[in-house]
Amino acid sequence: MTETCFLEGRGDLAEWRDAARRFLMSGIEPKNIDWRLRDEVQGLFDTGAVSASNEVGLEVGVGKGSQVSVSPTFLRLAEAVVCHSDPGRFALLYRLLCRLKDERHLLEVKSDADVVAAHLMHKSVGRDYHKMTAFVRFKEMSLPAGVVGRRRFFAWFEPDHFIVARVAPFFQRRFTDMDWIIATPRGSASWDGESLRMSSAPAQKPDISDETEELWRTYYASIFNPARLKVKMMMTEMPKKYWKNLPEADLIPGLIAGAEAQVLDMGRKQASEPLAFHHRLQEAAARIPAAPVAEAGTIEALREEARHCSRCDLHCRATQTVFGEGPVDARVMIVGEQPGDQEDLAGRPFVGPAGRVFDEALSLSGLDRRRLYVTNAVKHFKYEPRGKRRIHQRPNMGEVQQCRWWLTREIDLVKPKLIVAMGATALFSLTDRKDRLQDVRGRPIVMDEGRTLFVTVHPSYLLRIPDESRRAEELEQFRDDISRIGRFVA
Repeated sequence: MTETCFLEGRGDLAEWRDAARRFLMSGIEPKNIDWRLRDEVQGLFDTGAVSASNEVGLEVGVGKGSQVSVSPTFLRLAEAVVCHSDPGRFALLYRLLCRLKDERHLLEVKSDADVVAAHLMHKSVGRDYHKMTAFVRFKEMSLPAGVVGRRRFFAWFEPDHFIVARVAPFFQRRFTDMDWIIATPRGSASWDGESLRMSSAPAQKPDISDETEELWRTYYASIFNPARLKVKMMMTEMPKKYWKNLPEADLIPGLIAGAEAQVLDMGRKQASEPLAFHHRLQEAAARIPAAPVAEAGTIEALREEARHCSRCDLHCRATQTVFGEGPVDARVMIVGEQPGDQEDLAGRPFVGPAGRVFDEALSLSGLDRRRLYVTNAVKHFKYEPRGKRRIHQRPNMGEVQQCRWWLTREIDLVKPKLIVAMGATALFSLTDRKDRLQDVRGRPIVMDEGRTLFVTVHPSYLLRIPDESRRAEELEQFRDDISRIGRFVA
């Protein structure tokens, strides 16, 4: 006999769980349950129908007195799946619940059809949650005449799933200092400064506008970057179905159409309007008395020649060439990747965050940096501007090969006995090899003219490791590598 269960189906896990408890205690198989939504049928009291509000004592997920104990993983999955709009979501969850009695590790089977379907629903609900947090636009509502109080705002959104109750706490935390209502066709949420209220009743879109709509248009037009326009990616991040409720969306067709002309205009301005700090550095340089002409064939002459390097395009955007520094008769030459932001402005290698890690390791090993020749495989800073920041970009093989001319001249003049390659870029520049660093790290490699190559990581790598314990381990290994260099010098 088929049991029929009517649910509101508005994203409430407890509603489905209560019904699932009753069926599970009664030993009813998934195929014998017809899950329905109350608003899809006329008769809510048909013979054989089960109401989700009937309570029984099965604690699914608690494990006390229950026939099946489910993991927190299943409960988190179920909390998302019940928010999905697919009518089959309740049957899918009950099927998984019954199978978990005998298949305890079912959720780890990535190829199982039910598991795949549940995770796809979970992902879709998560995507809908993200879009709602990104695309809700509040509009201010006027207070009644003579009323003084907190400002009130209204927002309309059209989610794909029943996520209003799920996402409402996010808005309560972020906009706790104002009263607001978020209305959708799948329910509403409101906050009055004290309590967060939910309604599962579908809402109608009102006709409301305010001055912030023009602010949104101004903001969007100002952050639109035509040089980085990728229409397909933009449509993925900002699907067209949301445009009708976004005040800035009516600008998008015009911005896309004029992107190419804007890029050309930006290119013309870039050639005549360099960044502000370029002007300041050039003015400062003009006040410095001209240095005497260096003797040909010396490191000073090579440094002066490198100041005007244009062998690759990196010189166009960098502030200056960052040449090597140190005694011309140094026994050890340290070769890094390229200058960073601070090195580009200072004109010296290894003075930024990575340089401080390097200096600390030298100090612990008893090495004096003044006795080392420190340089980079690439002499100009390669970066991508993001607002006021300049984000490091790794030089490509062509740029490394073009700059190898300068590094080779430095080696010829300094004649070091030991060369330390810090990072894969330095290793490639010195040897043309693309070995994994771990395969050659800490192992002396014989080079031409009786030199030895020693390979370690670049200190900037240590700064990018997110895990604290792993970063500490890698830092200790880097210090050991520097200590080995110290023993070589001794």
